[in-house]
Amino acid sequence: MPRKAKRQINLPTYDRLFSPVFLAIKELGGSATIAEINARAFAIAGITDEQAEIPHEGQGADTEIEYRLHWARSYLKRYGLLENSKGGVWALTELGRQTSKIDPGEIKRVVKRQFNEEHKKKRVGINDVAETSENGESHENWHAVLLDVLLHISPSSFERLVQRLLRESGFIQVDVTGRTGDGGIDGKGILRMGGLLSFPIIFQCKRWKGPVGAKEIRDFRGAMVGRADKGLFVTTGSFTLDAIKEATREGAPPIDTVDGDQLADKLKELGLGIQVELREVVEIDREWFEGL
Repeated sequence: MPRKAKRQINLPTYDRLFSPVFLAIKELGGSATIAEINARAFAIAGITDEQAEIPHEGQGADTEIEYRLHWARSYLKRYGLLENSKGGVWALTELGRQTSKIDPGEIKRVVKRQFNEEHKKKRVGINDVAETSENGESHENWHAVLLDVLLHISPSSFERLVQRLLRESGFIQVDVTGRTGDGGIDGKGILRMGGLLSFPIIFQCKRWKGPVGAKEIRDFRGAMVGRADKGLFVTTGSFTLDAIKEATREGAPPIDTVDGDQLADKLKELGLGIQVELREVVEIDREWFEGL
């Protein structure tokens, strides 16, 4: 969406989201997933459905507000209030638990100073694979690069990738159907749990850059009727708040959702098309040399 449209809808800047993110994690008991944090932060910040669905202009699956929330979490982590695990759970640090109110201006100044100091030292390493936002911050972008690759492969290749991912994750009898007019059903499989229990799952996979809405979830659920009690919706994009609510609506067959970032992390975890190389990190302290 053009920048002009963004200004008209008046999205909050990333620093105005520091407090909503911090309060969201506080209210969620001190730890939460990104989806939980975003949903609660949307409510606290008063983000409308229209604002929540504006796509980010760069690469990747994030909407614009999700992109800014990412920066808010990153700044709070840099400041020492948050930490995150490899499993994607964010939590308050000891300092975060002891802090009742934050100063967004102070956080922004301190973290900006950290960025400037690191730039002077010319840090070299794997974290330098980055993109620069309009505010000049550095952001690891392997997710965006991977999702851009997935957006350009054929639909059948993407379906086979999801099929492989499900098999690697413990599914058996995974078949890709992908028939036209089949209500969006792309395949089916059986999930084995503990070697004792199993249940059928129907899945849909969409190579979208923008968000998946509640309508797509409802259409998929309609196609599930009489075929399976549980569904899985995988996308390279993201899900709107309404889509997530619809997927978990009480009294309706549940649908698990996997967005682009979760898909990227799972492919990395399973080593499917992604290689992680550990590198020696060399730090050059320019100020030390200049002080000789």
